[in-house]
Amino acid sequence: MVTLSSLNAYRKTTFRISNPIKSLPEAINYVQERGFIFFWPIKEIIFPSLWVAVAGDRPVPNQHDDPAHITWNWKDSLLDKKVWYYAKILRMKSTILSLDMAPYFYALSDNYGAPEEDYLVTYKQGKLSAEAKNIYEAILEFGPLDTIHLKQKARLSNPNCETRFNTALAYLQSDFKIVPIGISESGPWHYAFIYDLTCRQYPEIVEKARWISDQDARQEILAKYFRAIGYAKREWIRKLFQWNENETISALEKLIQLEYIKKHNLPELDGEWFILTEGFGQKI
Repeated sequence: MVTLSSLNAYRKTTFRISNPIKSLPEAINYVQERGFIFFWPIKEIIFPSLWVAVAGDRPVPNQHDDPAHITWNWKDSLLDKKVWYYAKILRMKSTILSLDMAPYFYALSDNYGAPEEDYLVTYKQGKLSAEAKNIYEAILEFGPLDTIHLKQKARLSNPNCETRFNTALAYLQSDFKIVPIGISESGPWHYAFIYDLTCRQYPEIVEKARWISDQDARQEILAKYFRAIGYAKREWIRKLFQWNENETISALEKLIQLEYIKKHNLPELDGEWFILTEGFGQKI
């Protein structure tokens, strides 16, 4: 019988708590294995992160000399290498996707194959703010820009625009319209992300996503989610992916039909739980 203890032991393995990552090649392989992870652990969201996989299950310290902050250097060094896809995606937080999984996420975005027009449709629908529109148009016209020059080109360099600029920047990343591709020494801190259009940097992701339906995308993403987390409640899935109720239920039912997951009672916990059917030494 699968117990809460065995489920949590499984999660320690998939989160790499019991076998920490020690090198950059290991980190790359880990993202490939998991499909997608957070960069930092996110409060109230249970999901793997690169930080936990390296540092263990502990808070992120403020001290910059903590050995586990090597993850920051790894992330920066790979921005232009295209070994994975890094941006603010899930919950508009720093997320790392394998290149195999990125098309499934892209397929669920508000992009329809015409980068010079799609953003205008999103803007007219009220999903894209004026600030986000200005940022996108600046990169579309001038090419890759670091945040300092991007603010200038988007007419958002006034300090009063800082919050709106950052919010727009995060939204554009979460909708796969722009992506960080490097680090510039611009600005007072000599550290600024350089952004370009996703479609220019990763045309292969755009092309692969063209043939993926929304239903297939959610099914694949959810399967990877359960392979990483082992067990979850429906509310957890909605909170992480921000799918509506019908979309969440449909994806869950498809995985149940495929016997990938099943509803399972956990005596130690209340509520309805969905459990991965394999991976605990037996099929449940």
